[in-house]
Amino acid sequence: MPASFSLTTETTAPPQALFDLALDVGAHVASMGSSGEEAVGGVTSGRMRPGEEVTWRARHLGVRWTMTSRVELAGWDEPRTFTDRQVRGPFRSFVHVHTFIPTASGTRMIDDVTLASPVLGAVAERLVLVPYLRRLLRRRGAHLAAAAERA
Repeated sequence: MPASFSLTTETTAPPQALFDLALDVGAHVASMGSSGEEAVGGVTSGRMRPGEEVTWRARHLGVRWTMTSRVELAGWDEPRTFTDRQVRGPFRSFVHVHTFIPTASGTRMIDDVTLASPVLGAVAERLVLVPYLRRLLRRRGAHLAAAAERA
C-alpha cells in the first residue's frame, strides 16, 4: 500500500515566484545540497515545462540513487499546481503534487507526496523513508521560500 504525506510552507513570496522556482532545476539542486543531488539527464538547467523529464543522481540514506521524473501535463495549472512523477527509479511509484495557494500575506505552498517502495516493507517505509523524505522536502520548501522572498 502506498505511503503519503503532506507538507505546508507559508511564505510572503507570490505564487508565480514559487511556482517558477519549484520547476527550476538549479533551484532544486541548490535546495538538495546535503545529498549532492545533480541533474544528469534530460533537462539539466532552467525551468522545466509539462512533458519534460530530468534525471537526478544523489546520495540518500547512504545509497546512491538515480531517478527520472516527468512534469505531467495533466494537472498543470500555472501558477496554482503541477505534478511530477517518477518514470524510472528506485520507487515502485512516486508522485509529487505541488500546490501554491495565494494568501493575504503571500503564498501557502503544499507538497503532497505519494510513494511506494519495492525494496522496503510497509513498516520500514513508514518508519524510515517517509520521515526522511518529509525532512528533505521541508528543507527544500524552506529553501525555495527564502529564495523567492529574496527575489
